[in-house]
Amino acid sequence: MMKAIQVKQVGGPEAMELVDLPVPQPKVNEAVVKLAASGVNFIDVYFREGRYKAPLPFVLGQEGAGTVTEVGADVSSVKVGDRVAWTGLLGSYAEYAAVNADRLVLIPQLVTDRQAAAIMLQGMTAQYLLYATYPLKQGQTALIHAAAGGVGLLLVQMAHHIGARVIATVSTEEKAKLARSAGAHEVIFYTQSDFEAETKQLTSGKGVDVVYDSVGKTTFEKGLNVLRPRGMMVLFGGSSGPVPPFDPIILTQKGSLFLTRPSLGNYIATRDELLERSDAVFGMIASGKLNLRIEHTYPLAEAERAHRDLEGRKTAGKLLLIP
Repeated sequence: MMKAIQVKQVGGPEAMELVDLPVPQPKVNEAVVKLAASGVNFIDVYFREGRYKAPLPFVLGQEGAGTVTEVGADVSSVKVGDRVAWTGLLGSYAEYAAVNADRLVLIPQLVTDRQAAAIMLQGMTAQYLLYATYPLKQGQTALIHAAAGGVGLLLVQMAHHIGARVIATVSTEEKAKLARSAGAHEVIFYTQSDFEAETKQLTSGKGVDVVYDSVGKTTFEKGLNVLRPRGMMVLFGGSSGPVPPFDPIILTQKGSLFLTRPSLGNYIATRDELLERSDAVFGMIASGKLNLRIEHTYPLAEAERAHRDLEGRKTAGKLLLIP
């Protein structure tokens, strides 16, 4: 048997139960992984609340890293003893998980299991947002919301390495320090001032090339107002709630803007893309270009506390569960 965090009825953090389940057996195309660490992400909250649907009951968690203990008959890409990581499949809040072997990537020697568990979802998210969704160029200006969050700090660092100007929004002085040390050129406290007015001032009224917004409801409309004509709103999350419906004519009126609502799954749909993005992110960690901030680790049994901390905006950087 193994310990796992299961959701039997969707709801608040208390909907997560620590249960005993049989250790999974691999199907022909799967590998069983003994988890060293599981990443905690906002997508887990969306599944737990029922905003994203999964058949009940289910084991929560979309990201993990550990060691292969068993492989199915058709698996040749990994073997027993390999250190591997994955994201995008439910079931990582557990001591063991059976994972489609095509979705597993090998962890390089210079990257630890905890780093791998911390970087798969958020690191590849930052990578595709900056290099594929809106390919940010040297000399351009990006507004990055929640810049001290898990994805935010990685976006700021990567954008800085590209040579773009980064305007970051944060809520506290401590988070401002983190954003600045990650490479933000200007920091706006959206809790104390109007980020729309400040961003317009910082860009001499021209606006920014792109807004990377994981906050949603409370920032979306003003975000459209700070884009230059034909700029892009990249809305990749909704930590403050979903954006209400709006008429696309607004995009015309504000300067023929682009709006996209991407998700990682569509950018790692093929194994080649998955390997390309994970290699890029692991390479940045191994070479020291990416400073990964693991904010807090919790025992698996304390998943509820981890979710409360994440939703309470108490955290900066990455949260991990340790089985």
